[in-house]
Amino acid sequence: MAAAVARRGRLGREGRASLCSFLLGASVAALPLLLGSSPSLLAAPGLRGRLALVLHVAGVNAALLLIYPRPLYKIAVRACFLGFAFGCGLLLSAGRSAWRHFGWYMCSLSLFHYSEYLVTAINNPRSLSLDSFLLNHSFEYNLAALSSWVEFTLEKLFFPELKQITWLSTVGLLMVIFGDCLRKAAMLTAGSNFNHIVQNEKSDTHTLVTSGVYGWFRHPSYVGWFYWSIGTQVLLCNPICVVGYALASWRFFRERIEEEEITLIHFFGEEYLEYKRKVPSGLPFIKGVKLEL
Repeated sequence: MAAAVARRGRLGREGRASLCSFLLGASVAALPLLLGSSPSLLAAPGLRGRLALVLHVAGVNAALLLIYPRPLYKIAVRACFLGFAFGCGLLLSAGRSAWRHFGWYMCSLSLFHYSEYLVTAINNPRSLSLDSFLLNHSFEYNLAALSSWVEFTLEKLFFPELKQITWLSTVGLLMVIFGDCLRKAAMLTAGSNFNHIVQNEKSDTHTLVTSGVYGWFRHPSYVGWFYWSIGTQVLLCNPICVVGYALASWRFFRERIEEEEITLIHFFGEEYLEYKRKVPSGLPFIKGVKLEL
Protein backbone atom coordinates (compact mmCIF):
# COMPACT_ATOMS: atom_id res chain seq x y z
CA MET A 1 0.00 0.00 0.00
CA ALA A 2 2.86 2.41 0.77
CA ALA A 3 4.27 1.72 -2.70
CA ALA A 4 0.92 2.61 -4.24
CA VAL A 5 0.88 5.89 -2.35
CA ALA A 6 4.38 6.78 -3.52
CA ARG A 7 3.72 5.71 -7.09
CA ARG A 8 0.50 7.61 -7.59
CA GLY A 9 1.50 10.64 -5.56
CA ARG A 10 -2.11 11.50 -4.83
CA LEU A 11 -2.14 11.45 -1.05
CA GLY A 12 -3.57 14.85 -0.16
CA ARG A 13 -3.52 16.80 3.06
CA GLU A 14 -6.26 14.70 4.69
CA GLY A 15 -4.54 11.46 3.79
CA ARG A 16 -1.18 12.63 5.08
CA ALA A 17 -2.73 13.82 8.33
CA SER A 18 -4.47 10.49 8.81
CA LEU A 19 -1.29 8.48 8.11
CA CYS A 20 0.83 10.50 10.53
CA SER A 21 -1.87 10.28 13.19
CA PHE A 22 -2.32 6.54 12.75
CA LEU A 23 1.42 5.99 13.18
CA LEU A 24 1.46 8.32 16.17
CA GLY A 25 -1.30 6.32 17.82
CA ALA A 26 0.40 3.02 16.99
CA SER A 27 3.56 4.25 18.73
CA VAL A 28 1.96 2.96 21.94
CA ALA A 29 3.52 -0.36 20.93
CA ALA A 30 6.92 1.14 21.74
CA LEU A 31 6.06 1.76 25.40
CA PRO A 32 7.62 -1.50 26.63
CA LEU A 33 10.94 -0.43 25.12
CA LEU A 34 10.74 2.94 26.85
CA LEU A 35 9.75 1.37 30.17
CA GLY A 36 12.14 -1.54 29.91
CA SER A 37 9.23 -3.92 30.57
CA SER A 38 7.77 -7.04 28.97
CA PRO A 39 6.24 -6.67 25.47
CA SER A 40 2.98 -8.05 26.91
CA LEU A 41 2.43 -4.77 28.74
CA LEU A 42 -1.36 -4.81 28.49
CA ALA A 43 -1.74 -8.34 29.87
CA ALA A 44 -0.61 -7.17 33.33
CA PRO A 45 0.12 -3.45 33.09
CA GLY A 46 0.55 -2.60 36.76
CA LEU A 47 0.43 0.97 38.03
CA ARG A 48 3.46 2.08 36.02
CA GLY A 49 2.09 0.62 32.81
CA ARG A 50 -1.36 2.17 33.30
CA LEU A 51 0.18 5.55 33.99
CA ALA A 52 2.30 5.26 30.84
CA LEU A 53 -0.79 4.46 28.75
CA VAL A 54 -2.72 7.42 30.16
CA LEU A 55 0.18 9.79 29.57
CA HIS A 56 0.63 8.46 26.03
CA VAL A 57 -3.04 9.04 25.16
CA ALA A 58 -3.06 12.50 26.73
CA GLY A 59 0.22 13.53 25.12
CA VAL A 60 -0.76 12.33 21.65
CA ASN A 61 -4.17 14.03 21.82
CA ALA A 62 -2.55 17.30 22.95
CA ALA A 63 -0.11 17.07 20.03
CA LEU A 64 -2.95 16.57 17.54
CA LEU A 65 -4.82 19.57 18.94
CA LEU A 66 -1.73 21.74 18.54
CA ILE A 67 -0.78 20.51 15.07
CA TYR A 68 -4.09 20.33 13.24
CA PRO A 69 -6.96 22.81 12.77
CA ARG A 70 -10.39 21.49 13.71
CA PRO A 71 -11.40 19.97 10.32
CA LEU A 72 -8.15 17.99 10.13
CA TYR A 73 -8.27 17.22 13.86
CA LYS A 74 -11.51 15.28 13.33
CA ILE A 75 -9.68 13.10 10.83
CA ALA A 76 -6.52 12.88 12.90
CA VAL A 77 -8.23 11.85 16.14
CA ARG A 78 -10.06 8.98 14.41
CA ALA A 79 -6.93 7.77 12.66
CA CYS A 80 -4.98 8.08 15.91
CA PHE A 81 -7.62 6.07 17.77
CA LEU A 82 -7.35 3.30 15.18
CA GLY A 83 -3.55 3.46 15.39
CA PHE A 84 -3.75 3.22 19.18
CA ALA A 85 -6.01 0.16 18.90
CA PHE A 86 -3.57 -1.36 16.41
CA GLY A 87 -0.63 -0.72 18.75
CA CYS A 88 -2.50 -2.18 21.72
CA GLY A 89 -3.29 -5.21 19.59
CA LEU A 90 0.41 -5.64 18.88
CA LEU A 91 1.16 -5.48 22.62
CA LEU A 92 -1.46 -8.14 23.38
CA SER A 93 -0.18 -10.28 20.52
CA ALA A 94 3.43 -10.12 21.71
CA GLY A 95 2.91 -12.13 24.88
CA ARG A 96 1.55 -15.56 25.71
CA SER A 97 -1.46 -14.31 27.64
CA ALA A 98 -5.01 -15.56 27.16
CA TRP A 99 -5.74 -12.31 25.29
CA ARG A 100 -3.18 -12.96 22.53
CA HIS A 101 -5.74 -13.88 19.88
CA PHE A 102 -7.86 -10.87 20.82
CA GLY A 103 -4.76 -8.82 20.07
CA TRP A 104 -4.73 -10.30 16.56
CA TYR A 105 -8.36 -9.28 16.25
CA MET A 106 -7.69 -5.71 17.41
CA CYS A 107 -4.93 -5.35 14.81
CA SER A 108 -7.18 -6.75 12.08
CA LEU A 109 -10.18 -4.58 12.93
CA SER A 110 -8.29 -1.32 13.33
CA LEU A 111 -6.19 -1.82 10.20
CA PHE A 112 -9.28 -2.67 8.15
CA HIS A 113 -11.05 0.55 9.09
CA TYR A 114 -8.01 2.77 8.73
CA SER A 115 -7.01 1.32 5.36
CA GLU A 116 -10.55 1.99 4.07
CA TYR A 117 -9.90 5.68 4.62
CA LEU A 118 -6.34 5.64 3.32
CA VAL A 119 -7.15 3.81 0.08
CA THR A 120 -10.08 6.15 -0.53
CA ALA A 121 -7.71 9.09 -0.02
CA ILE A 122 -5.44 7.60 -2.68
CA ASN A 123 -8.07 6.49 -5.19
CA ASN A 124 -11.00 8.84 -4.91
CA PRO A 125 -10.19 11.89 -2.76
CA ARG A 126 -13.29 13.73 -3.98
CA SER A 127 -15.49 11.19 -2.18
CA LEU A 128 -13.33 11.27 0.97
CA SER A 129 -15.11 12.08 4.25
CA LEU A 130 -15.13 11.03 7.88
CA ASP A 131 -17.54 8.29 6.85
CA SER A 132 -14.72 6.72 4.81
CA PHE A 133 -13.38 5.21 8.03
CA LEU A 134 -16.62 3.16 8.13
CA LEU A 135 -16.65 3.55 11.91
CA ASN A 136 -20.33 4.50 11.78
CA HIS A 137 -21.22 2.06 9.00
CA SER A 138 -24.60 1.15 10.48
CA PHE A 139 -26.34 0.32 13.74
CA GLU A 140 -26.40 -3.35 12.73
CA TYR A 141 -22.65 -3.36 12.06
CA ASN A 142 -21.87 -1.83 15.45
CA LEU A 143 -24.26 -4.24 17.18
CA ALA A 144 -22.55 -7.18 15.48
CA ALA A 145 -19.14 -5.98 16.70
CA LEU A 146 -20.45 -5.53 20.24
CA SER A 147 -22.01 -9.00 20.14
CA SER A 148 -18.70 -10.57 19.18
CA TRP A 149 -16.91 -8.85 22.08
CA VAL A 150 -19.58 -10.00 24.54
CA GLU A 151 -19.44 -13.59 23.25
CA PHE A 152 -15.65 -13.67 23.42
CA THR A 153 -15.61 -12.32 26.99
CA LEU A 154 -18.33 -14.65 28.31
CA GLU A 155 -16.85 -17.74 26.68
CA LYS A 156 -13.40 -16.77 27.91
CA LEU A 157 -14.79 -16.63 31.46
CA PHE A 158 -16.76 -19.89 31.35
CA PHE A 159 -14.92 -21.91 28.66
CA PRO A 160 -11.35 -20.51 28.63
CA GLU A 161 -9.97 -23.50 26.75
CA LEU A 162 -12.23 -22.59 23.80
CA LYS A 163 -10.23 -19.39 23.29
CA GLN A 164 -6.85 -21.13 23.15
CA ILE A 165 -7.30 -23.10 19.91
CA THR A 166 -4.32 -21.54 18.15
CA TRP A 167 -4.66 -23.44 14.88
CA LEU A 168 -8.28 -22.27 14.50
CA SER A 169 -7.37 -18.67 15.31
CA THR A 170 -4.57 -18.92 12.74
CA VAL A 171 -7.08 -20.07 10.10
CA GLY A 172 -9.23 -17.07 11.02
CA LEU A 173 -6.26 -14.73 10.76
CA LEU A 174 -5.46 -16.06 7.28
CA MET A 175 -9.10 -15.50 6.26
CA VAL A 176 -8.88 -11.95 7.59
CA ILE A 177 -5.65 -11.24 5.69
CA PHE A 178 -7.02 -12.75 2.47
CA GLY A 179 -10.32 -10.88 2.72
CA ASP A 180 -8.80 -7.51 3.52
CA CYS A 181 -6.13 -7.82 0.81
CA LEU A 182 -8.76 -8.80 -1.76
CA ARG A 183 -10.96 -5.86 -0.82
CA LYS A 184 -8.11 -3.35 -0.97
CA ALA A 185 -6.93 -4.82 -4.28
CA ALA A 186 -10.46 -4.30 -5.61
CA MET A 187 -10.51 -0.70 -4.40
CA LEU A 188 -7.11 0.05 -5.93
CA THR A 189 -8.02 -1.66 -9.21
CA ALA A 190 -11.31 0.24 -9.52
CA GLY A 191 -9.61 3.54 -8.76
CA SER A 192 -11.97 6.51 -8.84
CA ASN A 193 -14.80 4.17 -9.93
CA PHE A 194 -14.95 2.79 -6.37
CA ASN A 195 -17.25 4.46 -3.87
CA HIS A 196 -18.54 3.34 -0.49
CA ILE A 197 -22.01 4.51 -1.51
CA VAL A 198 -23.89 2.96 -4.44
CA GLN A 199 -24.07 5.66 -7.12
CA ASN A 200 -27.39 6.42 -8.81
CA GLU A 201 -25.98 8.73 -11.47
CA LYS A 202 -23.20 7.90 -13.91
CA SER A 203 -20.33 10.37 -13.93
CA ASP A 204 -18.29 11.22 -17.04
CA THR A 205 -15.31 9.23 -15.71
CA HIS A 206 -17.31 6.16 -14.65
CA THR A 207 -16.13 3.06 -16.53
CA LEU A 208 -16.87 -0.65 -16.17
CA VAL A 209 -13.82 -2.31 -14.60
CA THR A 210 -13.35 -5.94 -15.64
CA SER A 211 -9.59 -6.41 -15.25
CA GLY A 212 -7.47 -7.62 -12.33
CA VAL A 213 -9.48 -9.06 -9.46
CA TYR A 214 -12.65 -8.00 -11.29
CA GLY A 215 -11.79 -10.73 -13.80
CA TRP A 216 -12.14 -13.27 -10.96
CA PHE A 217 -15.32 -11.94 -9.34
CA ARG A 218 -17.86 -9.26 -10.26
CA HIS A 219 -17.83 -7.95 -6.70
CA PRO A 220 -14.37 -8.63 -5.24
CA SER A 221 -14.67 -5.91 -2.58
CA TYR A 222 -17.78 -7.60 -1.20
CA VAL A 223 -16.18 -11.03 -1.41
CA GLY A 224 -13.22 -9.72 0.56
CA TRP A 225 -15.40 -8.08 3.21
CA PHE A 226 -17.55 -11.23 3.49
CA TYR A 227 -14.62 -13.52 4.26
CA TRP A 228 -12.88 -10.87 6.38
CA SER A 229 -15.94 -10.53 8.63
CA ILE A 230 -16.34 -14.28 9.09
CA GLY A 231 -12.59 -14.63 9.58
CA THR A 232 -12.65 -12.22 12.52
CA GLN A 233 -15.02 -14.55 14.35
CA VAL A 234 -13.09 -17.69 13.46
CA LEU A 235 -10.02 -15.87 14.81
CA LEU A 236 -11.84 -15.20 18.09
CA CYS A 237 -13.19 -18.78 18.21
CA ASN A 238 -16.72 -17.37 18.53
CA PRO A 239 -18.98 -20.23 17.34
CA ILE A 240 -22.24 -18.30 17.71
CA CYS A 241 -21.00 -15.20 15.91
CA VAL A 242 -19.37 -17.26 13.15
CA VAL A 243 -22.85 -18.49 12.18
CA GLY A 244 -24.50 -15.13 12.83
CA TYR A 245 -21.91 -13.16 10.84
CA ALA A 246 -22.09 -15.59 7.92
CA LEU A 247 -25.88 -15.38 7.68
CA ALA A 248 -26.11 -11.62 8.24
CA SER A 249 -23.26 -10.82 5.82
CA TRP A 250 -24.67 -13.11 3.15
CA ARG A 251 -28.08 -11.49 3.38
CA PHE A 252 -26.63 -7.96 3.37
CA PHE A 253 -24.44 -8.57 0.32
CA ARG A 254 -27.19 -10.38 -1.58
CA GLU A 255 -29.41 -7.30 -1.26
CA ARG A 256 -26.52 -4.90 -1.88
CA ILE A 257 -25.41 -6.73 -5.04
CA GLU A 258 -28.94 -6.78 -6.48
CA GLU A 259 -29.33 -3.06 -5.79
CA GLU A 260 -25.93 -2.26 -7.30
CA GLU A 261 -26.40 -4.41 -10.39
CA ILE A 262 -29.65 -2.67 -11.29
CA THR A 263 -27.64 0.56 -11.39
CA LEU A 264 -24.77 -1.03 -13.34
CA ILE A 265 -27.15 -2.42 -15.95
CA HIS A 266 -28.69 1.04 -16.26
CA PHE A 267 -25.21 2.55 -16.68
CA PHE A 268 -23.61 0.02 -19.04
CA GLY A 269 -26.47 -2.00 -20.55
CA GLU A 270 -25.46 -5.03 -22.61
CA GLU A 271 -21.78 -4.55 -21.72
CA TYR A 272 -22.53 -5.33 -18.08
CA LEU A 273 -24.96 -8.15 -18.90
CA GLU A 274 -22.23 -9.85 -20.94
CA TYR A 275 -19.74 -9.38 -18.10
CA LYS A 276 -22.32 -10.78 -15.66
CA ARG A 277 -22.77 -13.90 -17.79
CA LYS A 278 -19.02 -14.59 -17.87
CA VAL A 279 -17.87 -13.72 -14.35
CA PRO A 280 -19.42 -15.02 -11.08
CA SER A 281 -20.38 -12.72 -8.24
CA GLY A 282 -17.81 -14.47 -6.03
CA LEU A 283 -20.21 -15.04 -3.12
CA PRO A 284 -21.82 -18.44 -2.53
CA PHE A 285 -25.34 -18.86 -3.91
CA ILE A 286 -25.59 -15.21 -4.96
CA LYS A 287 -26.27 -14.82 -8.68
CA GLY A 288 -27.11 -11.14 -8.66
CA VAL A 289 -30.14 -9.36 -10.05
CA LYS A 290 -32.34 -11.31 -12.46
CA LEU A 291 -33.00 -8.65 -15.02
CA GLU A 292 -32.68 -8.54 -18.78
CA LEU A 293 -32.86 -5.59 -21.12
